[in-house]
This record gives sequence, C-alpha cells and structure tokens, in this order.
Amino acid sequence: YLPEMLIPVMEELEDAFYTAMDDKKFNVELKKLHENYTGRPTPLVFCKNLTEKLGGARIFLKNEGLAHTGAHKINHCLGQALLAKRLGKKRLIAETGAGQHGLATATVAAKFGLECTIYMGAKDYARQRPNVFWMERLGAKVIPVTDGGQILRDAITAALRDLLAHPQNTHYLLGTVCGPHPYPAMNTFFQSVIGVEIKKQLQKETGKLPDELIACVGGGSNAMGLFYAFLDDK
Repeated sequence: YLPEMLIPVMEELEDAFYTAMDDKKFNVELKKLHENYTGRPTPLVFCKNLTEKLGGARIFLKNEGLAHTGAHKINHCLGQALLAKRLGKKRLIAETGAGQHGLATATVAAKFGLECTIYMGAKDYARQRPNVFWMERLGAKVIPVTDGGQILRDAITAALRDLLAHPQNTHYLLGTVCGPHPYPAMNTFFQSVIGVEIKKQLQKETGKLPDELIACVGGGSNAMGLFYAFLDDK
C-alpha cells in the first residue's frame, strides 16, 4: 500500500532503475565501486572443521561480513546511491533496525556528498548504540521513532512520511526486498552480486553447483542476493 502522492516518485525511480539495469556505463561504475570500495569479491570459505564435525556435505560460507561497513547492505546502498545521483537527488533517507543498513546508507551518503537522515525505532536506537555512534560520525542525522512498537516497521513508516514531505530532492533508500515496487526487484538486482560470485567461486573450487543454499532472513535482501543467481538451476 502506498499513498497516492508517492506514486509519481516510485514511477520515476522505476524508470531510472530499469534504464540503469541496461546501461553499460552505470554497471561498469557500480562494478568498479564494488572492486575498489566495497572490497568485492568477498571470500567463499570452506568450513573444514564444521564439515568434518557434521559429516556429509562440504560446507562453504560466503563471508559478506568482510565487505565495507561489515555486511551485505553496502551492495544495494551503492546501487541506490548511484540511482539517486542520476535523478539529481541531494538527500538520502533510510530506515534501519540493527543499524547495518543505516550505517551503509550513511557511508554512501558521505562518499557521494549527500545529506542523510536515518529513522530508527526507539527500542533499536537504545540497544544498537555503537551503530548509532558511527552513523552520526559519518554525518547522518539519526532520529529515534517513538510511534507504534518503536521497531523497524515504525521506522519505515516514519521514512515514508519524510518522503511525502520532501519528494523532490529526497531518495528513500529502503533497505530490503519489501515495500512498494520497484524496491523488491531493485534490491534483489543489486544484491544478486552475492550469488553470482558464489557461482563462479564454487565452480572454481569444486567444479559444480551447490546442492543446497541456506540464508538467514530478516527483510530478505541477503537471501534473495544468494538465491537469485540459482533460480534457473534445477
């Protein structure tokens, strides 16, 4: 569900995203940023001890924690920040729960010289102080949300209210595969670099595809980033 006033904003973003998907210059710039800024490709680690302890499957871990800012969130944040630049936006806003998405948003905002406001449920704001500290050091304004359950869902609502008030100069950098179109498709696309890398790394390491893929799921950007490259493989 989306307020009618935001439909033109989402249509503009949708057009920019699907144009960028097919734009060689955009994809080259994003690839260079991942190589020289994010630190991609992240390593695929063979878990020798765990494999021996459990027996059976050979277990590999894709260590996204070694990406810049310490999580996979930087993948879609860089992609969306480049889109925001294309659209001439001067300001990024975002919601965050544990703080990793907020930290990645604050980081790309600082890199591209954009103003940044992060909404965070008051409960998360209190229990995730280290990430709040780093967001603020990067120049972001972090606002605790005291409405509702004071968690991630309420932070998303607050961010949408902000976008309603400032639709012209603001890009809402939604951090997962939920919300209005094109966010689910867009964040899946930007996170798909995870699965694409795994495919190449596993082929090099084992010469075959995995039998099973396992991901933790919060909002789903990590899981969809892993699964997407394998959807056509039986």
